[in-house]
Order: sequence, then C-alpha cells, then structure tokens
Amino acid sequence: MLKILLQHEAKYLSSLHSFIQYNTLMITRLLFAFVFALVTLGLSAQITVTDADLDTGVYNWTNDNVYLLDGFVFLEAGGTLNIQEGTVIKAKGTPTTGDNASALIISRGAKIYANGTASQPIIFTTEIDDLTGNLLLATDRGLWGGVIILGNGVIGNTTPTSQVDGIPSTETRANFGGTDDADNSGEFTYCSIRHAGAELAPGDEINGLTLGAVGSGTTIHHVEIFSNSDDGIEWFGGAVRVDYLVSAFCGDDAVDWDLGFRGAGQHWFIIQGTDAGGNGGELDGAKPDANARNSNPTIYNATLIGSGNGASASNETGLLFRDGSAGTFANSIITEYANKALEIEDRDAATGFDSRQAMENGDLNLINNIWFDFGAGSDLDASSTGIIRATGDAEDPSCAAVISHLTANSNTIVDPQLASICRIPTGCLDPRPNDGSPAQIGATTAPAGFDNVSYQGAFGLDNWCLGWTALDLYGYFGDLTTSVTQVATDHDGITLYQNSPNPANSQTSIAFKLDYSTEISIRVYDMNGRLITTVVQNQYPAGEHTLSLNTSDFESGLYYLTLESEATLISRKMVVIH
Repeated sequence: MLKILLQHEAKYLSSLHSFIQYNTLMITRLLFAFVFALVTLGLSAQITVTDADLDTGVYNWTNDNVYLLDGFVFLEAGGTLNIQEGTVIKAKGTPTTGDNASALIISRGAKIYANGTASQPIIFTTEIDDLTGNLLLATDRGLWGGVIILGNGVIGNTTPTSQVDGIPSTETRANFGGTDDADNSGEFTYCSIRHAGAELAPGDEINGLTLGAVGSGTTIHHVEIFSNSDDGIEWFGGAVRVDYLVSAFCGDDAVDWDLGFRGAGQHWFIIQGTDAGGNGGELDGAKPDANARNSNPTIYNATLIGSGNGASASNETGLLFRDGSAGTFANSIITEYANKALEIEDRDAATGFDSRQAMENGDLNLINNIWFDFGAGSDLDASSTGIIRATGDAEDPSCAAVISHLTANSNTIVDPQLASICRIPTGCLDPRPNDGSPAQIGATTAPAGFDNVSYQGAFGLDNWCLGWTALDLYGYFGDLTTSVTQVATDHDGITLYQNSPNPANSQTSIAFKLDYSTEISIRVYDMNGRLITTVVQNQYPAGEHTLSLNTSDFESGLYYLTLESEATLISRKMVVIH
C-alpha cells in the first residue's frame, strides 16, 4: 500500500512540475525587476544631460549610471555616442531648458552605437518609470519626446533636405537628407523606447523612433516602441533596414513611412490597444505623389494585430498605401482591425499618380499574406462587409484591380490560429501560430538577404520578444501555443484535450477520454495556484466525454485546467479573455 501511495505521489509531483516551473519563472522575473529597480534607483548615479553636454566629441554612457535627458539633446555632426548594454536613459517630461519636450537627436554626420543584448536591453523611458513594470500602463503615453536619428540618405521631397517637424526652423541640426543611401549613422540594437511621443510643438507629436534619411550602412534590429502617443516608428526617406521590430499600443499608426523610404525589414510585430490606435501601417509615397523617388521598401514576415472588433480606437485599416507609395509586403499576417484590412489609394487620374497605379505598374506587391477577422466583415470586396476600403473618389470603386492582385498573389482570408491574442498584462498574449495553423508552413520563398523561414508572420516556434521588451516585463506574454503533443495529453490511459475555444470568453468545452471506468475531478486554478472552481468530481465510464464550463464570471487571464484521478494528474493552460 505504501508503494502505491509513493508511486501516486511521484506521478502527482511530476504532473505539477510544469505548473511550478512556470510560477517560479514569474516569481523570478518579479524579483529580478525589484532588485533591478533598487540597483538603478538606489545605487546608480543619475546624470542630467542637456544640449550643452553633447557636441562633436566621443561620449560613453555606461550602465552604472542613469542618464536624464533635459530638453532637446543633439549629438552633432562628427560626434559619437556609445551606450553600454543595460544602460537606462530617462527623460524629463517638463524640461528646464524651455524646450517643449525632452528628446535624443542624432544629427546628420553623427553616430550612435547603442548595442543592448537580449538580457541587458538599453531602455529609453520617462523619468517617472520605476523600471519594474508596476507603475505605468500601456495607456501612459506622451510622457517625453523620443529618439530621432538623422542621416544623409536620399528623400523624395520637393527639396533635397527636410527638417524634423516641431523643432524650430532655425535649428539646422534637425535637418536630414542628402545623396548617400548607404550612409552610416551607427548601430541601434536591443533598444526599448517606452511611453514617449510628447509634443515638440502644438499639434506636432513625435514618433517613438524617427528615422530621417537614415542610410543602409546603419544597423538597426531588435527595437521596441511601447506606448507612444503618436506613431511607433516613422521613416522619412533613406534606405535603412530594420529587423525584429515591435510597435505596441501606440496612440496613432504603428508604423509609418514617407518621403521615398527605400529600406527593408523582416520580423515585425505590431499590436494595438483598444483605446487608441490608427492604421497598422500608414504608408506614404513622396512629395509630390508622382516624385520618381517614391517609397518602395521590402517587408517580409510581419504580424499586425489591430485593436479588435468593437474597439473604441479609430483603427482604420491594417495597411494604408497612399500618395504613390509602392513596396512589397509579404508572408505576413494582418488580423483584428476594428474596421477594414486594406486601402490602396485610388483617385481620379486627373489628380495625379496614386498607389493603385504603382500596383498596376508592378511596383506595389502584396504577396502571400493572411488576412482575418475585421470589424467590417470578411468578404474579399469593397462592400460594407468587405475587407477592402475604397478611396472616396476612386476610379475603381469596386476595387476590382486590388481584388485581382490579392487573388493572383496568393493572399488568403483564413484563420491564422495564433495561440492567443490579448491586450492586457496577464500572461495571455502569445502571437505564435499553433501547430496546424496555415501560417506555420505557408511562407513563400523570400528574396536574397532575407531569412528563408517556413512560416508566415513574425514568429515561428520562438518568441523573440522575450527578455528585452516592455511587453515581456509588463507581463503580457504567456507560453500558450499548442503543438500536436499538447492538444491531447495522455497519462495512464486518461487523455485530456485542450479546451475549446481557447481563449475562452463566456463558455468553453472540456473533452477527455478514459480507457477504463474511474473517478475523476476536473478543477481550474489561477496563476497563483488558487482553486477557482471544481468543474466535476464524479465516477465516469470508459469512453469519450465532454463538459461545458461557464467562464463569464472569470477574470481575463491565464488559468490551469487539471484532471485528476487515482492514477494520475494532468494539467493544461487555459486563457479567458472578455
């Protein structure tokens, strides 16, 4: 009898291993954040940086200090700024300098080398951020300016140079543009820009990251813009490539390009909040629209998650191409926009060149993308229930040319089966596709210079956002994907299937199979191991069984569903979203 009890206890402990392991990880993260905050706030020196502190020299910012930007801080032409991994740069919301905001501005001819790591990102944030993720929310936007990098790349404008909006026109250090698309402004990697977007001038909010005529010699990857009040990131001309980009919960467009941007990017993750958010991408061409130097970048493997059906955010379209913008958008997932999926601007020919003409010329290409779940509907047309928005004065109001292009280039309207879409910090977001998803093996071959991956969207098996983003620190991510082995877990002749639907809203089904008659109990626990409800405790005969669970009174978040018998205990993850 003692042997049987010990065997039962061993099986029980083994089944709880993943449950304990997950909670240990969460506790470890919280402790790390607490210690990091103590070290940063209690032991690190805070150095205030004004415009007078940077000019044309070489400057080294190290992670044993916290740097506080006060007003517009320019690194001037010829200057070099080296920022060590793990360094925190904060910014004053109300500068003492008289400037409208605090911002770091890398002028043309200057270089920034900000190279964080996955375990030690470089963080740009507001002065009131305690760096634990416990103080600020995704709705805390516009608390400082942002980061601006300017270069000598080519721009598509009426003049060969332009200037950052909102900075006084007499400030020549804010000019960008030139003749060198291979210009090098340095390196910017594993950097997280949080809670920015304050006004530089009335009506001129700043992007989290502004890239003005930045050339392809610049290295930018693993960059997050979290909770910016205006656009997440905007390119003005130039040809820089940006890979592994996160734009989360920004108040306007997630990404924006203009003035003849000719760069590239792969692995972009966009998620927008229910309270605020414009287009997933507002993609502009040039000035004037018929400028030969129109925007024409190449983007592969993006996941764009909008504000969701019924959201109060404007969230007009997933992608808006206009003002003659061309480009390639391929192997991507566009889903959950509150209104429409796509607009390709189409105006009367008398008003000039437009993006529809760029598409018909073969310069604008949407290739092998998945479109799914839009507030307007799911039809591939421009009707009230269609995913396409027609331009107001369109020559082709039915959007027949756009529909033909999407069909001919392997675009599909199908559920990408992402593990979990969630916009609250309760461990219930997992943007990776589940096994069996059409996105897992649906990619078309990418051109030279891009990773040839098998999947559509930003993620395969790996969530590359973990460890260095505010999304991770604030607790948005959970490990919720289901594989073939996870869909049905079998122990000692007892099988527990994944509940469906998962995530659940008001109701979900729980299915299990018994090879023999036995008494079982099915219970639901929260992330802290507290019992929420006992679904059933009863004797069941051999065979397959299905129960219904009402989750309408559950708080949104991650739970554990357990099935226990005398012989075994099986635990599975369950998500509830309201």
